[in-house]
Amino acid sequence: MEEQDQINARHNEKARKRQAFMQAKIAEKTDEKGLLIVHTGKGKGKSTAAFGLACRALGHGMKVGIVQFIKGGWATGEKAVYAAFPGQVDHRVMGEGFTWDTQDRARDIAWAEAGWAEVQRMIADPSYAMVIADELNIVLRYKYLAVEDVVAGLMDRDPMKHVVVTGRNAPDALIEAADLVTDMVQVKHHFHAGIKAQRGIEF
Repeated sequence: MEEQDQINARHNEKARKRQAFMQAKIAEKTDEKGLLIVHTGKGKGKSTAAFGLACRALGHGMKVGIVQFIKGGWATGEKAVYAAFPGQVDHRVMGEGFTWDTQDRARDIAWAEAGWAEVQRMIADPSYAMVIADELNIVLRYKYLAVEDVVAGLMDRDPMKHVVVTGRNAPDALIEAADLVTDMVQVKHHFHAGIKAQRGIEF
């Protein structure tokens, strides 16, 4: 029992020191600003994480704009959720599906340009606290939009506005400009075991 008491005492002392250290670090952080957030990488969860941020923002009464590139008219679960928040969520689907489905580069570029125009509109509108450009990185990878123009447009925003960009293969210029970048690493995916996309998980 005495040995366990010593172990507990050492643990509690370490916890007190960690707490003091973390409180001091938190106290140093006094700046507040709108963040440019990038979710990239081969792993699943980039869009899901962005939609989680949208949910959190809604909980604080913030207005959120969401522009989905590429994915087209899927009947997704998140679309039904957003419909329950009229006036607080502006959700635009700007595309006809994956590039291997459309097989029309000119049409894909036209949709990308229309989607980017919507993102720019939302960024310019002070009523939006957060703007999510879902799969914008895919658009940039295929050169449907000029990376330098997009990065400049994302940087030219109200200093308190949050912008979230998702998709694989985020360009270096966007990563450099971002405040927060998360690279989703794929360790294992059920698709490779023959399991199809499922409601509530993929859409």
